[in-house]
Formats: sequence, C-alpha cells, structure tokens
Amino acid sequence: MAELTTLESLLEMGFGRNRAEKAVANTGNQGIEQAMDWLMEHENDPDIDEPYVPPAGNLLGGDTDQTTAGDSGEAVIAEEDELYSDNPEASRRPMTEEEKREQVKRLEELMRVKQAERRERERAEEVEREKQRRRQGQELQQIRQKIQDDEMKKLADQRRREKMEDKMARQRVKDKIARDREERAQKFGGGAPPSTVTSTQPTPPSPSSPTGQGPPPTKKEYDESRIQVRLLDGSTINAVFKAQEPLAAVRVYVQMNGNTPEGQDFTLLSPYPRHVYTELDMEKPLKELGLVPSAVLVVTKKSEGSAL
Repeated sequence: MAELTTLESLLEMGFGRNRAEKAVANTGNQGIEQAMDWLMEHENDPDIDEPYVPPAGNLLGGDTDQTTAGDSGEAVIAEEDELYSDNPEASRRPMTEEEKREQVKRLEELMRVKQAERRERERAEEVEREKQRRRQGQELQQIRQKIQDDEMKKLADQRRREKMEDKMARQRVKDKIARDREERAQKFGGGAPPSTVTSTQPTPPSPSSPTGQGPPPTKKEYDESRIQVRLLDGSTINAVFKAQEPLAAVRVYVQMNGNTPEGQDFTLLSPYPRHVYTELDMEKPLKELGLVPSAVLVVTKKSEGSAL
C-alpha cells in the first residue's frame, strides 16, 4: 500500500493547493505534522493563499547554480516523488479509495489533536495574560493608595501645625493683655485711696441720737465693675474688671472675645445717659467714668459713634 505524500495528504484534508505547497516547502518536506503545525501558525498571514514562489538559487563556490521552476506546484510534487523513487512497488500500485479515506481520517484526527493542543495553549496564555493584567492593576491600585495616604498624612500634619500655631498666637495675645492690664494698673494705681478704706469701716451708733437709731449708712466703695457689652450683631458678653482699670481694657476684651470683624474700628458708648467715649476716655479708670459697680456699654462703629 502506497502512503500519500505530504502534499497529497494536505490536499485530501481540504487545504488549498497554495497553502499546502507553502507548508511543504517551508517545513523542508519533513512530514505531515510539521506541515500542519506550520499551517496553523500561519493561517492568518495575509499572503497565505497567494501562489507559492520558490526562492532563487544560491551562489556556491565559484559555480552559479540557478534552478527555475516553471510551475511551483510541480516543483513541490517533484520533491514528494523523490521520497518514493526507491519504492517501485508503491509507484506501481496506487492507494485505493478506502486506503485514502483511512489515511485522511488518521490525518484529520491528528489535525483535531493539534488544534485542541493549540486551543489549550492559547487558553493558558490568555489566563497568564489575565493574571499579569490583574497583578499590574493591583500594583497600580497600591501605588495610588500609597499616594493618597501620603497626601492625607501631609494634610493632617499641616492641620496640626496650623492648630498649634493658632493656639500659640492666642496665648501670646492673652499674655499681652495680661501685661497691658498690669502696666495700666501700675500706671493708674491699683489700690483705693486711704480715705476710701477708712470710710468703709462701720461707725458705732451714737448714744445721743434722739431717735435711738444709728447714722445713715455710708456709701459702699466697690473695687470691681461688672460690664455687659452689646455687640454689633445684638449679642452680649459679660466680664468683670477692676475699678481702676482703664476703659481701654474693655475695648481690648471686646476685640479678643467679641465677633467684631477683623480690622473693624469701633468705639463704646453708654446708652443712658447717652455718651460716646473718646480716645481720651479710653485712658480713664472705670470708676472715674461712673461705670462702677456695673454698667452696660454698646459697641458701635467708630464713624457712627462720631456722627452721634
């Protein structure tokens, strides 16, 4: 029984002649498996169905051998025939149709196995590419998360620094107010005059009083003043000051604890009797201005106070 040549087997399996001739030529006529592998690897080539053109002859030594094939199919068939030139029995008795079908069936089964192996290989490659893509995505997500965490850490550090600086600034202002109060107390005298101290002592009842009652009580001297300040928005704040503190201490307290806009110049006034305090009044003690033991002051814009 004569075996089909590689070219004949490929043609029997349904491959086009151009494809079959290229597969046989490019695999060096090494067998049907190599030819089928080549066809599966190059089935998507744009020139796969173009006629096969054998390469030009090579220059060997000093002689030039140039072989020209008029028909590419005949050249490939000639190569196939050389394999069976030593087998006269095969050349004399061609294969029957049943033998051809059996051999084609074996080749088709081999083709299906090759295709299954190729699909499995491509599936494994696709799985590996998907794994690689996921690894890259996870690495990218980790990088983004790290950048975000670093930014959040920087923002948190910056906020902590800002809060600390704000706290220190407020402490410096409070210290300055305390120093200013001490300086003003030393400047204007922190204690009450001696006559005030003696006048506060109780006077024993006079035995010669015709009514049997003591003398009228003396006026009490206060060393503190409770001030209520009404702000620009109608809200109020309360504070206690020394009677000898200047009115400027009240203004500084309003600047620090009120909701007066920054840079807003304002002054104070008494609603009843109505009196707008000037810069000269700011240096006078609260007692001298009649704001002891308690008083109500109103914050007003400086331009409005001047107009009033």
